[in-house]
Amino acid sequence: MTGAIVAIAQVLDVPLELAAHEKAVTEARAGAVVSFQGVVRDHDAGRGVTLLEYEGHPTAEAILREVAAEIAADPEVYAVAVSHRIGRLAIGDVALIASVSTAHRAAAFAACARLVDEVKARLPIWKRQVFTDGTDEWVNCP
Repeated sequence: MTGAIVAIAQVLDVPLELAAHEKAVTEARAGAVVSFQGVVRDHDAGRGVTLLEYEGHPTAEAILREVAAEIAADPEVYAVAVSHRIGRLAIGDVALIASVSTAHRAAAFAACARLVDEVKARLPIWKRQVFTDGTDEWVNCP
């Protein structure tokens, strides 16, 4: 069945809300809604992390919309919602939310995984990691 929608595709500098993403993709024909949250953790490669700071290229939101539309083009997908946060994030903050609805769980899990993988591969957002020893490093997400 066709007619998938991209309900949300945005880059924001405010906290992301999982419930809003899940609500945006929920519809009567959907038997499965799968969501992913990328959360700031307190370590990376054996080093303690105190915070992350994300910066996005001006085209980041347009590219996010493209990725979401590609996932929505899958005939098994009913709706897609995805957001990435920019700015300063603390440990435990959500940096990425991806939600997908389909008729069945296997398709929803697969589509959500593809969505997250494509966002991580293509979105022009960079992160600065600040470590507990006071050093920092920039990492290009794509």
